[in-house]
This record gives sequence, C-alpha cells and structure tokens, in this order.
Amino acid sequence: MLAIFLLCFAGCAVKRPPDPVFADQVIVRKGDRTLQLLNNGRVFREYPINLGKSPRGHKIQEGDKRTPEGEYLLDWRNPNSRFYKSIHISYPNAADRDFARAIGVKPGGMIMIHGRPNRLQPGFVEKDYDDLDWTDGCIAVKNNAMDEIWYKVRDGTPITILP
Repeated sequence: MLAIFLLCFAGCAVKRPPDPVFADQVIVRKGDRTLQLLNNGRVFREYPINLGKSPRGHKIQEGDKRTPEGEYLLDWRNPNSRFYKSIHISYPNAADRDFARAIGVKPGGMIMIHGRPNRLQPGFVEKDYDDLDWTDGCIAVKNNAMDEIWYKVRDGTPITILP
C-alpha cells in the first residue's frame, strides 16, 4: 500500500520553472537600492546597486551626480569600458532634454549600468564600494552581477528607474 501511495504522489511535487534566458524588462528601485530583471512580469533576478553620489531626485543636469528616474531603454553596450562592462541607458529622453533646455542647463548623458572600476584590485578596498553611492549618476553592481546582467539583458530592453 505504501508503494502505491509513493508511486501515485511522488510525481506531484511542483518544480519551480527554470529562469528565463532573457529579461524583457528591468526595474531599478533607487530607494531600495535594487535592480530587478523581469520576464512576463515576474522578477527572476535581483541585485543590490549603488547610485550617483547625490541619489535623491531625478537627474536634472550634467554634473549633478544624480541617477535619472523614468522610462528608458538599454540601447547599447561597451565591453571595453573604464568599468567592468557597461550597458547604456537612453537618458536623456525627449522630456529630459526639453526640461533642461527650459531651465538653461545641459541634461548630461552617458548614464550606464556597470561593474566596479577596472583599476580596483581585489581585496578590502573593493568591499568598500558595496555600501557607498559612488558613481557620477550611473547604476553600479558587483562584477559577477554585471556578468549575469550582460548575458540576460539584450539591447532594446526597457528599463524603469523608480525613486
């Protein structure tokens, strides 16, 4: 009887579906310091992030050290960046350019998702980056996270950056 029970119910365990190969959306939550990869509305990876040195509020102008907020695209990548790989965020969009023009400033640009600076050597100094907002407005992740993001996010993927 036990054998029949085990045969009948052994196949009933529900396996979690495998992670999708690619993300169809990226969500950054600045307040939570997280970057999430989504596929069909389901978060399948989440990474801690570091932001610009002035992380609160939307990027307004070049040099303000803020990370933008809004809807953008991840539109190209640079494997030979000063940082460990980088993926470009399409900031500034039309609204960002219009606002900057209206207040007489340059909106800035070259906002990326990237790893740590290439000049860093492994060790305690590298760990110091984990708890700091140290970029000029980019979104930084650990290098191993950047490897996963590099593989799982294709050019043209939408990114939403939330406060």
